Amino acid sequence: MIPCNVSGPLGVLHLPRLWLKVSLEARGKLAPGYPGIGQGYDMMVIGALGLSADAVKAFIAASHPTYQQFEAWVKAQPGVKLDRNTVHRLNTAILNYHHDEELSRGIRAATGYPEDGSVTSTACELNALDDWQAFHAAELK
Repeated sequence: MIPCNVSGPLGVLHLPRLWLKVSLEARGKLAPGYPGIGQGYDMMVIGALGLSADAVKAFIAASHPTYQQFEAWVKAQPGVKLDRNTVHRLNTAILNYHHDEELSRGIRAATGYPEDGSVTSTACELNALDDWQAFHAAELK
């Protein structure tokens, strides 16, 4: 339920969501078919920061860290890139990423939004709408 455009104290967008997804997956609580680490934002963050996807999964699965503990672990990784320029470039890429029109139309249709321009194809916005729709269907309906 943490949107892509949220950061923690390190200032890295999507990092809290990545922690949550991998944490849920490690406990068998992630929605079926939904990856803990996917090829989109997850790999953008992991790659830009110079982390290893396997190491992220292993640390979270073994330690069940709080978000603060996860950020401390990230900071301690050899070769991690948390300089202002890297974080700014990554955050800009995240905020400017758009889903293709087919996926965008599909998410808008599934979440009940018309094709009137009121919801753009920015991935942050569409991913949040998709999450909220899935959460409602699974937990609130």
